[in-house]
Amino acid sequence: MKLKSLLLRYYPPGIMLEYEKSGELKTKSIDLLSLSSSTDVSALVEEIQKAEPLITASRSDQVKLLIQRLQDKLRQHSNHKFYLFKVLRAHILPLTNVALNKSGSCFITGSYDRTCKVWDTASGEELHTLEGHRNVVYAIAFNNPYGDKIATGSFDKTCKLWSVETGKCYHTFRGHTAEIVCLSFNPQSTLVATGSMDTTAKLWDIQNGEEVFTLRGHSAEIISLSFNTSGTRIITGSFDHTVAVWEADTGRKVHTLIGHCAEISSALFNWDCSLILTGSMDKTCMLWDATNGKCVATLTGHDDEILDSCFDYTGKLIATASADGTARVFSAATRKCITTLEGHEGEISKISFNPQGNRLLTGSADKTARIWDVQTGQCLQVLEGHTDEIFSAFNYKGNIIIT
Repeated sequence: MKLKSLLLRYYPPGIMLEYEKSGELKTKSIDLLSLSSSTDVSALVEEIQKAEPLITASRSDQVKLLIQRLQDKLRQHSNHKFYLFKVLRAHILPLTNVALNKSGSCFITGSYDRTCKVWDTASGEELHTLEGHRNVVYAIAFNNPYGDKIATGSFDKTCKLWSVETGKCYHTFRGHTAEIVCLSFNPQSTLVATGSMDTTAKLWDIQNGEEVFTLRGHSAEIISLSFNTSGTRIITGSFDHTVAVWEADTGRKVHTLIGHCAEISSALFNWDCSLILTGSMDKTCMLWDATNGKCVATLTGHDDEILDSCFDYTGKLIATASADGTARVFSAATRKCITTLEGHEGEISKISFNPQGNRLLTGSADKTARIWDVQTGQCLQVLEGHTDEIFSAFNYKGNIIIT
């Protein structure tokens, strides 16, 4: 085995190794999930060298420099103040969703007007209107990190795959018998998964446009789905109160997570794929062991339905957003509530961490988005100007927000 190059992954912090093994180029990653600005770099490099034979003594200075760059990155944008940059009159009817590509250079909006639009972030210019759906465009996504394709899922029961560069439609995926309400690309960008009101999820091949598997087993609509970091598993959350874990390469159901007593609102893996977080209308979130499907904790404290939940990039923290108008931050390790975010005057439908993990962004029915300090729960900024309910998103660097 011969090491060819070392690449940085900023969020969550890690180093990617490109190496040659019997003539083939391969990659693997060293996750540095507990790296902080105060980590002793020399001691960390020694640990890495013990565990990773590809990192030889001659490479230790290079690895030190890379880790120092990661530490610098963790300090960046962490106290960013946001200002109103552009207001885009995007669609004639309300938006359903918004998503950014990895670099933040462009973003997409889905709408009740049956279109998805692609925008240049810096200029606010509309790059493409993706037309062809016959009903609401509800679910949208880029195939990040590549960002060269867009998937749109519609109430017309189809999903379409588009070119970001030309706006041309590559494929229309047909087969669902009811509205498509959620979708996701796998990390390798070879598959799109769609979840529908018809109680099934489907996996589609991006290259040939064919259906690969239908995931059957839920008894009510699927409203949430996501892949794990490696793309080997997919989870689906349903109104039947359960979450199912599936193998992406066989379509086989591995676990059914049973424990919630109302509809599921969100379901996702943490970065290292060891835990699954589920949020529910039963006012709780549950943490599950991803290997055996057993519940390891129930996070309580909200007085109303949980509408969204998420991990930070490293998987150390969990945030929950509720119809009770508050959000909460929990430690994934202790499962204790660290802080409660109070200040919104309406339900909070969307919550996300910035990449550095020290700020939270919430979008609410009170027509504002807010930025919070994760540790103290203090509201640092109120983003105002909209005249109706808000959903919002950070870019990958954490220095741009779209509402």
